[in-house]
Amino acid sequence: MFFTAFLLTGIIRGFSQNPSGPSAGSIADGSSRPPAHSLPGTGSLSGKVVDKLKGHTLAGASVYISDLKLGVIADSTGFYRFGNLPNGKYLVEAHYVGYKTQTKNITINGATIQDFELADEFVEESPVVITGLSKATQIKRSPVPIISVNHDYIATNLSTNIIDAIAKVPGVSALTTGPNVSKPFIRGLGYNRILTLYDGIRQEGQQWGDEHGIEVDQYGIDRIEVIKGPASLTYGSDALAGVVNLIPTQPAPEGRMIGDVVTEYHTNNGQFGGSAMLGATKNGFEWMARISKKQATNYQNKIDGPVFNTAFNETDAGLSLGLHRGWGYSHLSLQLFDDLQEIPDGSRDSATGKFTQQITDADLFRPIVSDAELKSYSMTPLHQHVQHYRGYLNNNFILGSGRLAVNFGYQYSQRREYSHPEQPDIAGLDLQLATYSYDLKYYFPEWNGWNLTAGLNGMYQDNKVTNGTEFIIPSYHQFDIGPFAMLRKSFDKLDLSGGIRFDSRSFSNQQLYTKPGANPGFDIPVYGPDTAGANLNFAAYSHVFSGASGSLGATYTVSEKVSLKANIARGFRAPNISEIAANGVHPGTGIYQIGSGDFKSEFNLQEDIGVEWATKYLVINASIFNNIVSNYIFNQKLTATGGGDSLLQNTPVYKFQQGKAQLYGGEMNIDIHPVRALHFENSISAVYALNKSIDAKERTDSNKYLPLIPPVHGLSELRYDIQAPHSHLVHGFVKVQMAWYARQNRAYLVDDTETPTAGYTLFNAGFGTGITNSKGKVFMNVYVMGNNLFDVAYFDHMSRLKYFLYSQTDTNPAHGIHNMGRNLSIKLDFPLDFRLKQRKEASDSN
Repeated sequence: MFFTAFLLTGIIRGFSQNPSGPSAGSIADGSSRPPAHSLPGTGSLSGKVVDKLKGHTLAGASVYISDLKLGVIADSTGFYRFGNLPNGKYLVEAHYVGYKTQTKNITINGATIQDFELADEFVEESPVVITGLSKATQIKRSPVPIISVNHDYIATNLSTNIIDAIAKVPGVSALTTGPNVSKPFIRGLGYNRILTLYDGIRQEGQQWGDEHGIEVDQYGIDRIEVIKGPASLTYGSDALAGVVNLIPTQPAPEGRMIGDVVTEYHTNNGQFGGSAMLGATKNGFEWMARISKKQATNYQNKIDGPVFNTAFNETDAGLSLGLHRGWGYSHLSLQLFDDLQEIPDGSRDSATGKFTQQITDADLFRPIVSDAELKSYSMTPLHQHVQHYRGYLNNNFILGSGRLAVNFGYQYSQRREYSHPEQPDIAGLDLQLATYSYDLKYYFPEWNGWNLTAGLNGMYQDNKVTNGTEFIIPSYHQFDIGPFAMLRKSFDKLDLSGGIRFDSRSFSNQQLYTKPGANPGFDIPVYGPDTAGANLNFAAYSHVFSGASGSLGATYTVSEKVSLKANIARGFRAPNISEIAANGVHPGTGIYQIGSGDFKSEFNLQEDIGVEWATKYLVINASIFNNIVSNYIFNQKLTATGGGDSLLQNTPVYKFQQGKAQLYGGEMNIDIHPVRALHFENSISAVYALNKSIDAKERTDSNKYLPLIPPVHGLSELRYDIQAPHSHLVHGFVKVQMAWYARQNRAYLVDDTETPTAGYTLFNAGFGTGITNSKGKVFMNVYVMGNNLFDVAYFDHMSRLKYFLYSQTDTNPAHGIHNMGRNLSIKLDFPLDFRLKQRKEASDSN
């Protein structure tokens, strides 16, 4: 509360100050005047951005300092300027559309001048990343296996949610339940083994569950950084397999107002969506607001037709405020996510194959779903309502030559699953999770090229489950704490980095007794004397899980064209609540889940080796990995003693198992640029996973693999860029894609937990362009895209709907639900960007 009050007070005072007062970024208006006054220990950075070959200035170029979250725009003469910057060494980027980004390490000590010369080259510069590192670093100089997905990639690829947007990235896949529910997997591992971040703050929202996605507004994400493996030491448990950092739209550059209105439509499920954003920065004070909406009816394919109960209705909103000064910065952000999501169960009429629906709690008869219901946007009684509220405060204070980051977050997630068709207002499952997170890091002053960062972070969680009528997990609370230290050193061509961390999680769940309530068929929690004769659903349990993790890696730049990487890392993960204590029917998944309180923490050891070769016309990236996981936890379907599925409450039973696993494989990218406008980009990913807990004598083709492992797959894209400014068309493109997936025979077949999946090939295409006004400024972007153009009927091995058969007694794997058929979309984007009016200056808005 103190930091929030401090921030708001500063903003109120700041907008009443004279524009020439102290600020962390100055208006790039062509003036070379110094700031009115400077703070001790601060300096400035200014210069020009020009064309390297022709020497002319690049008006409108952007210059950005990631570690300070500061950006400015060059004026009509190519001049840029930051004022009142903290002294220190920073990685600074200069961008201009159509040019190769230039990145420089610049030491700020008083008034500093640095020009940028951008080259008109085919191959883009290595991106700058911030996730899990001691400071902003170019990917090519970081031994940590990390990739960056920029906004252009997100905007020009058709996706139905933000995780689906990165599912084609090498090494990344998604576990799906229809078009709006995707959970990230990295190199064959997912769920609580992957830590999803929003702007560096851990995302917490019952991520152990299958049937809901990541609670984030997809329209508000500007770029995504993905760490593959446990090399990140700044986040603790749940980052054992990697990190997905969803980075939202950044504040406007100093002295400018930005905005965006996006609207789109998808033909397959009638999805329509849109988002409106507006923000500005002036004199170091910034604000941004966004509201978004998307809604769809049931998706369809040529085998199943419209897939009943896959409609959704999502609403999002956000507000952020920021303050930059010579002492550092403080950012406050508030977000709301509200999603109504139907819950499919796959039941169909055995004679016609048409979808049926549950209409009574007794569920003795299911009528066929009408065509009108299949096309409806209205929510059916069986759906879930996910509400997620997030507020966080990021602070970065300059302390002498060092920096102190102090970040606090609060999240409240309520997930209700409505599973009673005759009483649709009563939630079967009602989970209420409150998370308080903290993160403190000190960036020591650089000495002799050494960069040391030390910190402490963790969270406190409280999860309440007793407001529903069904109880799959008990109420619990847990407290995480983890100190860490990271060290980085550059020796000309050699970059070394490493670190250590120790995590401790204190976990405790409450006992839960239930009895039949006044409402027939519904159980209610009971306490104290009322527990006599009641059913004990969950016994009390408490445990402390702890473990050490570490990482050590090196990058060697052989030449401007070739670099080599190697990294070894150890990760830690405590079991989640479902793995420890689950005992009941999960209505959203259609299974009876059983956990175990005997599980130990997972540990893994992963080795990575990578190489990059980049020339003017060709870029090749290749990496291989080997990952050994101890105490690996996985889900297995149980069989009855006499054969067939084991059933409890007429539902298939799954029980978590623990053993040892090995995952190995790699990724390769080959990007060919024979001419500037033509791009031929190719990638391939492979993950192989072995169940090492089975004795060699008992190992068979049924039990020697792990479940939920994506098949070998690849993507080829041919794209041609179009620039026709005289026709008011800029940044245009035409592209075709071929995505292929090999047959997955390496499945975990024990007790029909999985079945093999046939291979398939999909063709996608798209084109788009920016349209300019008479002054050459883009006022609209148009994108037309299509996925699965030939309407192929296929099963994705990572789709949960593949196992949603006609009924509980159906054993025909062909009766699962297929993935989405042909989907075409049109998207219109109306950007806004103009300079704010200064004292006696006119705005250059157009």
